[in-house]
Amino acid sequence: MAETIGFIGLGVMGEPMCRNVALRSGRPVVAYDLAGEPLARLAAHGVTAAGSAAAVMRAADIVMLVLPGGPQLEAVCRGSSGLLAHARTGQAVVDHGTSPVGLTRALAGEFGALGVAYADAPIARTRQAAEAGTLSIMVGTDAATMARIAPILGCCADEVTHCGPVGSGQVVKLMNNMVLFQTVVALCEALAIGQAAGVDGALLFNTLTKGSADSFALRNHGMKAVLPDVFPERAFSTEYALKDLSYALDLAEQAGMAPRGAETARAYLTAAADAGLGKLYWPAISRVIRPAS
Repeated sequence: MAETIGFIGLGVMGEPMCRNVALRSGRPVVAYDLAGEPLARLAAHGVTAAGSAAAVMRAADIVMLVLPGGPQLEAVCRGSSGLLAHARTGQAVVDHGTSPVGLTRALAGEFGALGVAYADAPIARTRQAAEAGTLSIMVGTDAATMARIAPILGCCADEVTHCGPVGSGQVVKLMNNMVLFQTVVALCEALAIGQAAGVDGALLFNTLTKGSADSFALRNHGMKAVLPDVFPERAFSTEYALKDLSYALDLAEQAGMAPRGAETARAYLTAAADAGLGKLYWPAISRVIRPAS
């Protein structure tokens, strides 16, 4: 009998991931979210709505978590009606959020003591990639669990990388985001300086795509958000970016390092949040980098 897949968290990324699993995996899917709207939409694709996170844990064999961060992950897992309280031997829990490495490894130990496998599998790329099933997923777990969950991850991603044991996926994802944040800072600074010096911003960015400064960040965050000054809500927000960067800087501190580039990115993100841009798509940092007009 096919294993039942559970989803907890049906936000911007979780809803399309759940839908793709329901449509592509051939397995029964049960899901829960605090909001009723995504559950209603997913019902049209055969997803069964659960009344709580605990109900998903009771019903599913593999439980996928798509939550905002560490506090939510800890509450869902360790709360009085949390997943640990309803776990049974043979299940697997997969965390798709970006979470602290220490919490990830601690939860893996707690679930493991109950006979439940654990994987950290944070996701990268955009909301459009989640819709299309072309995410990049970085996984930290043992080989047996990786083999078990790989077909499910393949419903959501066209790049799935086994990074090592539990916690490794989070480390790689945090470094990915740290590099991305710093790259976009550089793009915002280049745009502000170039425009102040009299060069057209669109010409500048288009020309950068033809040289060694070309990058995914330039073509996506730079040209699609920073240049047109478009930063929608319900995208990866400044607050979320600040959260992820804080986790990366925690790792740096544990390694005895103080990365200046990442600290600069945090300062800009903090300034953007303080300026009321916390809910906007995070390249809105450009609004605190460019000179006031």
